[in-house]
Amino acid sequence: MLRPSHAFAALLALAVPAKSFAAAAPQSFRGEYTVSYLGLSIARATFSSHYEGNNYAIDGTVSAAGVGKLFDDTKGRISSKGTISGKQMQPRAFRADYTSGKKASVVDIRFNNGAVTSTQVIPPPKKRDPKDWVPIGAGDLKSVLDPMAATVIHADSPDKVCGRTVKFYDGEMRADLTLTYASKGSISVPGYKGDTVTCKMGFEPVAGYRKGRKALNFLKNKSRMLVTFAPLGQSGVYAPIRATVGTQIGPLTISARRFEAVN
Repeated sequence: MLRPSHAFAALLALAVPAKSFAAAAPQSFRGEYTVSYLGLSIARATFSSHYEGNNYAIDGTVSAAGVGKLFDDTKGRISSKGTISGKQMQPRAFRADYTSGKKASVVDIRFNNGAVTSTQVIPPPKKRDPKDWVPIGAGDLKSVLDPMAATVIHADSPDKVCGRTVKFYDGEMRADLTLTYASKGSISVPGYKGDTVTCKMGFEPVAGYRKGRKALNFLKNKSRMLVTFAPLGQSGVYAPIRATVGTQIGPLTISARRFEAVN
């Protein structure tokens, strides 16, 4: 299942082609988010991204907040670096360092030409029972995106944001996330006031997961997931500004409390 330190990024994952994006001047953006359940704040996340030439860098933090601290004191730092080659995002490195109480964990993924070359997980995962575990094959880790790179959308217009699928890998599980058009609208938050586009998201586990896991089956077959995107200035980049995810215990809401370009 998705690790808690970057589940937010995973659930909002999508990357689409850019048009002449690499020729743009250096640009930086920042988003601050609140994760809530039944109206109660349970976590906060911050993501900052920088684009210069063909290179991009995305950094984020995730931490339990509000009533969430009563159940899980997780804190994490996440980063992704790579290039925009032609019309494709190509990660070079992804790393997540997080602590839950006194337990520290690390996920480090390296890429080359869009394919995973190495994965390091500390502490190592427990031994899997081959009878109910779907292993990752060699072909599963080609042309994949990490959780951070997958949150960035490059599109020529709002009409082209939805209607595509991304291959997603979080260091353990490979999944396909699909976006289909749902609606257009507008939103006003500190740093941004303007148009949005909302996509319905589908989830399909591919490999690296246990068969029959109820939470995964719910996400695949019953969960209603909606992701709303807004443009980052005139960059041609779209980023998540709000999302709702149906879970077995009720809907989870992720909403931006600040969404802006940084000078």
